[in-house]
Amino acid sequence: MKMSIIVGLCLMLVACSEVPREVSQTPPSHQQWHELLLKHVKQNGRVDYRGFITDKEGLNGYLDSLSAHAPAATWSREERLAYWINAYNAFTIKLIVDNYPVESIRDLGPALTIPGIHTVWHMQFFELGGKPTSLDEIEHGILRKEFDEPRIHFAINCASVSCPPLRRGAFTSDHINEQLHEQAVAFINDPTRNKISKDRVEVSKIFSWFEADFTKNGSLRDFLNQYSEVKISEKMDIKYLGYDWRLNE
Repeated sequence: MKMSIIVGLCLMLVACSEVPREVSQTPPSHQQWHELLLKHVKQNGRVDYRGFITDKEGLNGYLDSLSAHAPAATWSREERLAYWINAYNAFTIKLIVDNYPVESIRDLGPALTIPGIHTVWHMQFFELGGKPTSLDEIEHGILRKEFDEPRIHFAINCASVSCPPLRRGAFTSDHINEQLHEQAVAFINDPTRNKISKDRVEVSKIFSWFEADFTKNGSLRDFLNQYSEVKISEKMDIKYLGYDWRLNE
């Protein structure tokens, strides 16, 4: 019986992966998401999930808008990039809100061992353009694969203490480049997430996990020095800090 359930789930996953995404020629408005973020994200980036629960109707309204307006090839690069970053963050909030209270997002992974679904990020718990989608697909299959933009790692939030803080406002096509620059500067110079001084350099595990994304045009040191207030000399070894997966509330 258990085997038949797993086989059925596997077949369902294959079928879902072949479903084409229905696209919209018109990007959705991100204003509703912007207002929710201003209301429920603190200045330090911590999230008021109880507040999001009270505003669940508004959150679901925005998510419905994202689902009905998946990006078309005619959208500009900036429109698509803003859409996918906002979608990742908004559906992460939904995941926590729907399961609150929870100590860590990693506790929400599948109870069964299912091929293709290894962690909570592989779970297809929402649809975009009629296609079942996971957070993993947005991050690795779309953002990292299609945009060649390492700063997305400072924009998407995994609901954990060590993640780059959730931005208090939506990403928009008109300001996406300056917003990503602000995220990079804020994260790299945040002493609670990176410790860069003349005496030592200890940075987030993000720079280890995704080193290839940061070193396409030079070394990791070169990348960090673009944004770090303290410049890292060639003599300094770069070490990595532990990662705190507790909920970022």
